[in-house]
Amino acid sequence: MKEGFLEVTGGKVWYIIHNETAEGTPLLVLHGGPGSSSYSLQGLKELATDRPVILYDQLGCGKSDRPDDDSLWTLARFVEEVAQVRTGLGLKKVHILGHSWGTTLAAASYFNNPEGISSIIFSSPCLSAPLWEKDQKKNLALLPLEVQETIRSCEEKGNTDTPAFQQAIEVFNDHFVCRLKPYPEHLKQGKHFRNPHVYQIMWGPSEFTVQGNLKTFDCTEQLSKISIPTLYTCGRYDEATPASTEYYSSRTPHAAFHVFEESAHMAYIEEPEQYRKVMNEFLSLLDK
Repeated sequence: MKEGFLEVTGGKVWYIIHNETAEGTPLLVLHGGPGSSSYSLQGLKELATDRPVILYDQLGCGKSDRPDDDSLWTLARFVEEVAQVRTGLGLKKVHILGHSWGTTLAAASYFNNPEGISSIIFSSPCLSAPLWEKDQKKNLALLPLEVQETIRSCEEKGNTDTPAFQQAIEVFNDHFVCRLKPYPEHLKQGKHFRNPHVYQIMWGPSEFTVQGNLKTFDCTEQLSKISIPTLYTCGRYDEATPASTEYYSSRTPHAAFHVFEESAHMAYIEEPEQYRKVMNEFLSLLDK
């Protein structure tokens, strides 16, 4: 295991490499958010049996620097950051696993410069902000009416920082983010690694209405141009719905698609053994 910091535009980012000397093509993990961290994904170090696995905290969250400069919180700068991390770690050839917002970043990075990217895993993908917003409104309609009304009312009145809104969001999260009961203690302990301000700038105050600078992001028309092995996965009860994930997969040449039947948005925690099995099977075929 090796960890350290890399200089990127705007500051330094923290990284960790598991099994650095393994011979397989390295796997670079792009965490969700924006403004979250790699904290919840640390279990993916178990994929480092035949290959190095690299996780890092994107600028603004986790153990990385948190500069006070809102001009840094753009998709273009985060794409630049991925390239700088690859250069800094000498990752000329790499598999990429993106989760949630990390899939947005993985796709944008590939379309910006596909050189050296051997495959992409889109885990619980967000490849269209308008479609994500539409799906969350459908998910919201599956919840009790009082929860729906609380969320709608708080959004309309700008009261998304109230206890009532947070309680309603917890109900949503219990259904569509992580269905484990009780909620894992180690995830609660990692909340301080998040930076809600970055999320606010890029996405907005909630999942349901995109108001940030990602509002118009949609790369579905470009998916047909992906020419490398691609795997799409999601949970049966995921925010990244099976219908939308399969739609993305259908637009991508020769892509594979898998649904984790007992999971919501965090299959890597809800079904960790099955998640690692699916990832390992996909990656092992590529290194033969």
